[in-house]
Amino acid sequence: MTERIRILLIEDHPIVRDGCLRILARRADFDAIEASSATAGLAANRSFSPDVIILDLELPDVGGLEVIEELLRDNPTTRIVIFSMYEAATFVTRALERGARGYVTKNDDPNTILHAIDKVLSGAVFLCQSVAQNLALANLEPVADPLQHLSERERQVVTLLGEGKNLTEIAAALAIGYKTAANIVSAVKQKLGIGTSPALIKFAVELKGKR
Repeated sequence: MTERIRILLIEDHPIVRDGCLRILARRADFDAIEASSATAGLAANRSFSPDVIILDLELPDVGGLEVIEELLRDNPTTRIVIFSMYEAATFVTRALERGARGYVTKNDDPNTILHAIDKVLSGAVFLCQSVAQNLALANLEPVADPLQHLSERERQVVTLLGEGKNLTEIAAALAIGYKTAANIVSAVKQKLGIGTSPALIKFAVELKGKR
């Protein structure tokens, strides 16, 4: 009898979780469980000892990037596959640097997650096509400024976000209206491929720490 492969899905959106579990159920050799937060995922990792962890980057309590190393400390042999809406090379690079072995986006074909699991279990790294392309393009300019496509005002907003300022404080610091500040934040998220304001703030704080 073939030994079953234990898989832990850490994803906070119920619909996405349900869809992903349905995809995993296509494989008779997979035994999958779910967790809806980083805290629950860490506990499940310790009790279930999964062979593969499918990890979202946007979780309600702790960001996926921040939890990778702890998951691996508790379960050094597990392979982590990031499952995210973000395709930007900065997210991919940071995930791989922290120990992830695969990266799949939520825009990919459903079967991609199955291919990723097989690939990382074989000892290889798996990157979906769009992510691999973005990473390759980024590597052509290894010292490229991640804010290179932003205007000077947009750069100022990112800097202030990295310093912990809220929209009201940013508007005051730049002598602009609150609505203008909010519109700039929306434009920055679109240009950087970042889906939510908390994710942008996290990006800005981490960027400040590297400078």
